[in-house]
Amino acid sequence: MTPSRILPDLQCSLVCEEIRQEANGNFFLVGVVNYIRVPQVPITAAKLCLFNRWTAGFGQFTETVRLVAPDQTTVLRKSEMKFALQDVVHNSTTATVWTQMKFEAAGPHYVEVLVDDIMKLRFPLAIILLPPEQRPEGAPKEA
Repeated sequence: MTPSRILPDLQCSLVCEEIRQEANGNFFLVGVVNYIRVPQVPITAAKLCLFNRWTAGFGQFTETVRLVAPDQTTVLRKSEMKFALQDVVHNSTTATVWTQMKFEAAGPHYVEVLVDDIMKLRFPLAIILLPPEQRPEGAPKEA
């Protein structure tokens, strides 16, 4: 019996500043993000990318990616993308690009990755508010 469909595994999911593809088909990730430090909120990020690699599946699928606010209920962004795996030894790479991403509050935001409405991964993306610099009065500002 040959299976008609096998749900894939999520091999990796990385937030980064840019995703590029070389002429040979390999991907080049620029600025893998651990957290985002900001001087104040609200603030808008010009661009954030999410690189996902799916493997060990068979069939056609829908990937859903969500960015959830610190309250853990408000969905700030949601993207859906279809992909297919023709054989269990193949893999499929998806890239989600969020432009003009506005962060209203500091704290842990959450990236959720689902395939066919089944949660595969949920991880925090911290927005860290930097305190104002503490300078002695009259000290010159550095350039």
